[in-house]
Amino acid sequence: MFDWRNILRGMAMGTSDVIPGVSGGTIAVLMGIYDQFINAISGITTREWKKHVPFLLMIGLGMATAILTLSHVVEWLLVYYPQPTNFFFIGLIGGILPYLINEAKQMGSFKGKHAAILIIGAVLVASMAFLKPVEDGAILDTAASTLILLFFSGAIASMAMLLPGISGSFILLIIGVYPTVLNSITTMNIPVILVVGAGIATGFILSSKGIRYLLNRFPLMMYSLIIGLVFGSLFVVFPGLDLNVSNVLLSLASLTIGFCTAVWLGKRG
Repeated sequence: MFDWRNILRGMAMGTSDVIPGVSGGTIAVLMGIYDQFINAISGITTREWKKHVPFLLMIGLGMATAILTLSHVVEWLLVYYPQPTNFFFIGLIGGILPYLINEAKQMGSFKGKHAAILIIGAVLVASMAFLKPVEDGAILDTAASTLILLFFSGAIASMAMLLPGISGSFILLIIGVYPTVLNSITTMNIPVILVVGAGIATGFILSSKGIRYLLNRFPLMMYSLIIGLVFGSLFVVFPGLDLNVSNVLLSLASLTIGFCTAVWLGKRG
């Protein structure tokens, strides 16, 4: 059954995936569709693939629409209002934590091993803040070696996208192909878009099966890890703060709006 609201959910996920440091998986958790999203991607290669098609089509359409139409807007915001833009997403990430903790509590009692996996997840993601992204410009040639690099970069980034707290865009930055991917979207470079898209689809299918198994087998451990990953991403997204009045006020307003949006969506979820 087609649920047109999934287009809007996909647009929210697609918008977040354009921004380095922000995870589409985090947004999926926030909107209460993370488990369904993982099960649908994993199930698309099974005999029951037909029942997952409507959901994935709506989500995919929303993500593609956001990436193709909002990439210019996101680029503009990150150039002219980088700190308020990132503070909005910090608010979103911070606002989702109470929802995740409440979900984890309903799965069982929190023990030492759960705290350990939470800390490991947080440190793993937070450490990415110290990684220096490759600052090369967009790769404009379409040689076979470039296309192979872009395919595997898309596959690795998509595996990160499925994990809340780990940004696929940030992984592309670390590899050094983020400018190339973003440029291909804004200039409609179809060969590059198709190659990266094929890599992303491959990574989605392979990693979703592992995540689905772990969620079903060790739900509380996985939610502990997810909470840690989401918490750690706060350090990656934090852009610093220039202490001029207009920037501080705008950043605080963005932070508040993001936090309130996350709390509202969490209650609805």
